[in-house]
Amino acid sequence: MERLIDFALSVPDFRRPNKGNIRHRLDDIIILMILGRASGCVGRADIIEFGRHNINRFRKMRMFRNGIPSEATLCRVENGINDLALADRMQEYVEVFHAELLKSHGEREIICIDGKSERGTVMENGRNPDIVSAYSFPTGIILATEACQEKSNEIKAVPRLVDKIDVSRKIVTADAMSMQKEIIDRIRGNGGDFLIELKANQRSLRYGVEDRLKDRSPAYSYTEGPELGHGRIETRTYRIYDGIEIIADKQKWGGNMTIIEYEADTVKKSTGAHTSEKRLYVTSLPTETPFMGAVIRNHWSIESMHWGLDFNLLQDRIKRKSPKSARNLDTIHRIVYSVFSIWKGLRKKRSDKRKGMAELMRHVSMSFTKLMRFLCQK
Repeated sequence: MERLIDFALSVPDFRRPNKGNIRHRLDDIIILMILGRASGCVGRADIIEFGRHNINRFRKMRMFRNGIPSEATLCRVENGINDLALADRMQEYVEVFHAELLKSHGEREIICIDGKSERGTVMENGRNPDIVSAYSFPTGIILATEACQEKSNEIKAVPRLVDKIDVSRKIVTADAMSMQKEIIDRIRGNGGDFLIELKANQRSLRYGVEDRLKDRSPAYSYTEGPELGHGRIETRTYRIYDGIEIIADKQKWGGNMTIIEYEADTVKKSTGAHTSEKRLYVTSLPTETPFMGAVIRNHWSIESMHWGLDFNLLQDRIKRKSPKSARNLDTIHRIVYSVFSIWKGLRKKRSDKRKGMAELMRHVSMSFTKLMRFLCQK
């Protein structure tokens, strides 16, 4: 909570303190919005009711000495806060916890990148604002976000997002839209590896790879399953190919790449209907990397995060008139999501420590008992 308050204090105040009647501190309002959203409040009226219900607790924390702000005040704050500054402060807030939770993770970190439309807001051109985010799979924390420009898309936003985070010695996963030379060069240049799906948006590369795979045998392949989940029995097969002779213009993409052919055979348990699906992925990881399939599956964790924003925080149902207000609301929602991930991660870490200490004490007790038996026999 102290770090959350420090985050709220770090957000620059857009109001002029020497003009007007400022009755509420900006950091108090930000904390109210975060705690209200975390408690299941959807609209501004719900947040105000939440604040009034907990006014005594807030005042014990030396907050809201002039009472809970009105709905109009919350609206002005959402539209007035610098959305870029708020997103940058969120990134600074989660970095400390991210580093702490990552210490107990032994493998290379997987960072998933994907965009999400803010369906509750419609811009003048009829489109919904898009927010691209970087999500840390092992910690469950949203590391940073980047908004797409009004007349642009994710292709322009992803390079800026990659520059915001540390991808050195990490694996960046993304969907087919991010299969662009500028994005690949940015990831490689920052010392990271990538795994990206290959589709027809890179037509010559996709079809050239498909044609050459017909005459080649994989460097190795393996099968996972069958596994039962979500009412389906799924068997996954991965075939790994060295891209030296498969990719004709590999110099364009910064060097050699590995090709992964993923095939999923699915049987619906209730009806017995059988479906089969094939996908292609390209990666800078070497062919002997043992966990390719896990990296592919773990990318979908960012879709689960987007689903959590919609299902738990009802993000798409909340309407905002301006992209700036929608971006600020999105940042608040992502802070709430990360707070729960941080809480779960820290609780698990402490639980593991307690289990480790209990296991150590059990071994010490057993060793002590054996030693006493030995001494008694002597």
